Amino acid sequence: MALQISATNPEHPALLLELPWQLPLEQWPEEYLVPLPRGISRHVVRYARAGDEVIAVKELAERPALREYQLLRDLDRLAIPAVDALAVITGRTDAAGAALEPVLVTRHLGGSQPYRSMFETTLRPATMHRLMDALAVLLVRLHLAGFAWGDCSLSNTLFRRDAGAYAAYLVDAETGELHPRLSDGQRDYDLDLARVNISGELLDLEASGALHPSVDPVDFGTEICARYRSLWQELTRTSVYPAGKYHYIERRIRRLNDLGFDVAEMQIEHASNGDAVTFVPKVVDAGHHQRQLLRLTGLDAEENQARRLLNDLESWMATQDDYAPGDPLGARPEVLAHRWVREVFRPTVRAVPLELRGAMDPAEIYHELLEHRWYLSERAQHDIGLDTAVEDYLVNILPGVRETLRPTAD
Repeated sequence: MALQISATNPEHPALLLELPWQLPLEQWPEEYLVPLPRGISRHVVRYARAGDEVIAVKELAERPALREYQLLRDLDRLAIPAVDALAVITGRTDAAGAALEPVLVTRHLGGSQPYRSMFETTLRPATMHRLMDALAVLLVRLHLAGFAWGDCSLSNTLFRRDAGAYAAYLVDAETGELHPRLSDGQRDYDLDLARVNISGELLDLEASGALHPSVDPVDFGTEICARYRSLWQELTRTSVYPAGKYHYIERRIRRLNDLGFDVAEMQIEHASNGDAVTFVPKVVDAGHHQRQLLRLTGLDAEENQARRLLNDLESWMATQDDYAPGDPLGARPEVLAHRWVREVFRPTVRAVPLELRGAMDPAEIYHELLEHRWYLSERAQHDIGLDTAVEDYLVNILPGVRETLRPTAD
């Protein structure tokens, strides 16, 4: 059987053909591999370079490979944070003509880390709480989209820094199922699996001495359930307000937006006696601030990064002479936003040399600089300005940040 490559992009097959598909992944020479940290997997996984891209290659049987490929494409269509599926390669044979397992090829998520590499230096409990928050948000987003994960765990998740918090990405959809809507039983099943898996993974870390002594693995496993249920309740509950208090509905929508979720439509019912209004929001995918930032500036960032950048953008716009909200003669927000990108965001990020940024993306660099400016200004009791903050950051902060983000060989 001839080698077959099913790819999402017509350019990928030509790049992928340069890799040694006639060898099992375990035997791939070092010259093809990229030394990035890998999580635990049921399958053999390797990182390799294909042209200018870093890819993850996973060996598994043909049917689950094709199924996971399609599920990852579905999640991409639904704008769910997951790795990008690039190709499935079948018909592999070795030099003697013996069949080799097919492979699923995904794009490496830049700046991401598996949880085990994060625990190489013992994480503080506060950081672990942020990881649980990110995983709870991911699970809620999946369930809102009708996706039953079937194997929610730290091992099947990648984490990226997101303006002081973390963003979680699904990395293994092999056991997933996509439905028009999930039942409470399906959601509870996913949640119970998450609790058991996370507790087990943390117990394993505890046995190896990599867990902070104050962390109870079972309690942290249970924490994901509490955080999930709290978020799900806020996103899906029915509200009853006094008639005429329509600003209560607006307040609820703003609270949902602050959590990063949009309201696609809403159902409003008036009581027969006119004394109450029942409000049921239909919450859709997270990314409210991401989409707002993208619309205004063209910048693509994580949700918390986008929220921070929008705050800085609004503060900057307020200092501009042609900023006049509601005045038809004033500059439109889109015009001011692009001016901010050109005059503030890009020059600030470019002040940090590219070779010194490591795996940090521009939005995270800018967030770090804003944080450092705030810290120095608090200490000095006056605004020290962005230029001074950049100079101090390069000398005193960036070397330590880069060390924590440095990829390590597996």
